[in-house]
Amino acid sequence: MAENIKDIEVEIKNADGLHMRPAMQFVDIASKYDSGITVSNGESTVDAKSIMQVTMLAATCGTRLQIHIEGEDAEDAAEDLRQLVEDKMFDEPAGAPSGDDGRNN
Repeated sequence: MAENIKDIEVEIKNADGLHMRPAMQFVDIASKYDSGITVSNGESTVDAKSIMQVTMLAATCGTRLQIHIEGEDAEDAAEDLRQLVEDKMFDEPAGAPSGDDGRNN
């Protein structure tokens, strides 16, 4: 079977940037795929499955990340990573509570 190659670009919208919690979510999603996945901030390219490397990108709000995916499941990986960054935790506001204190119903 032929390998698929997928390149996408996403923008960090979270005011706090790519801090540890969203970086861990990003790595967790990337790691569930067999495809090789790299992420670049325009200066450095790192393994998207390595928490240490992803956090070293120091991506702040407004940073555009290029994600390169090669493998059988590249399409699915690209969609999940794009959805994570653009539709989920990356758009949380600065100072958002990190846990449920029982007052948010």
